[in-house]
Amino acid sequence: MTEGTGQSGRGVIWVLSGSPGAGKSSVSRSLLARFPFGLHLPVDDLREMVVSGLAHPAPDHPPEAVRQFALARTAAAQTARLYAQEGFAVAVDDVLWPADLAFMARHWDGLEVRPVRLFTTLEVAHERNRTRTNKTYDTSVLVPLIDGLYPQMPPDLYREAGWAVVDSSALTLEATVDALLRLEWPA
Repeated sequence: MTEGTGQSGRGVIWVLSGSPGAGKSSVSRSLLARFPFGLHLPVDDLREMVVSGLAHPAPDHPPEAVRQFALARTAAAQTARLYAQEGFAVAVDDVLWPADLAFMARHWDGLEVRPVRLFTTLEVAHERNRTRTNKTYDTSVLVPLIDGLYPQMPPDLYREAGWAVVDSSALTLEATVDALLRLEWPA
């Protein structure tokens, strides 16, 4: 078995969840750089491909935003399947709850899926959000979202659903990736 492939010789699908500022995109890119073939699928990027009519996330979950998130997650899941079947390590990143994984995983029968909840303290999430450079908009708009999501995404909720939880509050990017690669997964 080569690094980046699962038991079947196919690629592994990593699913990284966490609040904005948890490091999902940075960790995904650094993680995938460790594999011979890697594909990063940020659900936000798929959503932002909508040219007209883009519905932005909001605390009250407008129906059109819910529909567009479902479309983007389905597109990410189907694309992840295609690439993983060809031996790519894939990372899908989004703000996901444990129940959201089942919605996506229905596309991944026979593939190895590794769900990880990236966790940070609230203070670290705000600092990372404040200093990030990977967004094309003023990230201060995410502050209320971070504050609202933080109590809704307790690590124990994810652990109970079978997700790995990695607290990267005090870890460098490379140390976080090392921690992910040391995780043990069921065969």
